[in-house]
Amino acid sequence: MNAEACNGGLDADEVRRVISTALAEDLRYGPDATTAACVPAGAIATAAVSPRQPGTLAGLPVFLAVLDAVLAAGGYEIIEQRHDGDRLATGDIALAVRAPVAGLLTAERTALNVLCHLSGVATATAAWVAAVAGTGASIRDSRKTLPGLRVLQKYAVRCGGGVNHRMGLGDAVLIKDNHVAAAGSVTAAIAAVRSHAAASPCEVEVGTLDELEEALAAEVSLVLLDNMTVGQCAESVRRAAGSKTELEASGGLTLDVARPYAETGVRYLSVGALTHSAAALDLGLDLA
Repeated sequence: MNAEACNGGLDADEVRRVISTALAEDLRYGPDATTAACVPAGAIATAAVSPRQPGTLAGLPVFLAVLDAVLAAGGYEIIEQRHDGDRLATGDIALAVRAPVAGLLTAERTALNVLCHLSGVATATAAWVAAVAGTGASIRDSRKTLPGLRVLQKYAVRCGGGVNHRMGLGDAVLIKDNHVAAAGSVTAAIAAVRSHAAASPCEVEVGTLDELEEALAAEVSLVLLDNMTVGQCAESVRRAAGSKTELEASGGLTLDVARPYAETGVRYLSVGALTHSAAALDLGLDLA
């Protein structure tokens, strides 16, 4: 994978907002007291960022934006740099810079927090993508993101080779079980959405094959198969054959069953764990 995997780039305003909030948390009680005490004035050094385990890189532009905020743009020299979407082995250099030591150490934790988290999301996504390779299914995220980090987390999913679902509640319609309960039926919920938001892409969550038949009869573009077995997904694909409706498996999916689900012929596997519980990739910054 390479930088092209992170199609769409990062929103600069979102990056600045996240960085501003994170730095404010670290500096709200005053300047970096430890660095002020230990680092000689004017000290400059080379520092390298490297993974201590293999993984997929995501968030390097955010790391650099933290340096820009602390050191000011142009206040450091980039010596070596990899790209988001790159697969790194243990010990590979993701980034090497020459910069004032005091600024580096003040920026270190904020920069690494974001880089490790986003790289963890990308690494988890890449594992799912590898698990379904060749099946025609894509790995897709959800809105189960950490508050304030949605744009960055969904960027990291793309860096891992996944695709994004909705960014919010207003860019597409997803009729879920509670909407169906409120409307009275799948058919009624679809009719209500088409009356209220006819131009919005519409996806319907179903939990039974009978509900699937309602959604297929209404010719929706996408159906989310909630907590269905591999066999039920395969039957759903059979019933949807010849229609324009695509199917997405969701609920209770784990990496060890990703391929069997993908081989049923569903278009997507929806994996909330990509963003709500991805383990951070262990990267560290070391002064030379």
